[in-house]
Amino acid sequence: MARNLLFVMLLSIAMIVTACAKKEAVPVIEEVEPVEEVAPPLEEIEEDVEPVVEEAEPLVLEDVFFDFDKFNIKKEYEPVLIKNAEMLLSRPGAKLLIEGHCDERGTNEYNIALGEKRAKSVLDFYVTYGIDEGRLSMVSYGEERPFARGNNEEAWAKNRRAHMVVQ
Repeated sequence: MARNLLFVMLLSIAMIVTACAKKEAVPVIEEVEPVEEVAPPLEEIEEDVEPVVEEAEPLVLEDVFFDFDKFNIKKEYEPVLIKNAEMLLSRPGAKLLIEGHCDERGTNEYNIALGEKRAKSVLDFYVTYGIDEGRLSMVSYGEERPFARGNNEEAWAKNRRAHMVVQ
C-alpha cells in the first residue's frame, strides 16, 4: 500500500510539473510583397488644390435717407433696399442691425421715437422682401450720433437716415 501511495504521489508531482511548463512561441516569418504607390506625393497634390473656402469680403450695405419729420421709405431708396436685401440673402449667416438716426431738431425723446420708426420701416421692408426677421434687429440713436456736423440743411439731410451695420 505504501508502494501504491508513493507511486500516486510521484505521478501527481510529474503531472503538476509537466502541466505548468511554458511553451515558447515560434516566430512565424511571412514573405511580404512590396506595396504599390497609389497616391501622388503630397507636394503634387498641394499644387493642384484650390482653397475650398474663400475669404468673404465684408458686406457693406447702403444707408437710406428720410425727409424732415418723416419715416416712410422714399421711392428713390427702394432699389437701394432691394440691393441690400439681395446681398443679405446671398449671405444667410449675416445678421443686420438697423440704426435709426435723426437730425438735431426736435426733442431728444421725439427724435428717439422717430429714429425707431425709421429703423422699423426699413426692417419691415426687408422682412417683406424675404429676410428672416430673426436676422434683423434695430436701435434708435435719435440725434445722438450725427453723420455730419453742421447747423444747416445739408448736414441735417445726411443725419436723417437708417444706417445698416452687418454683424
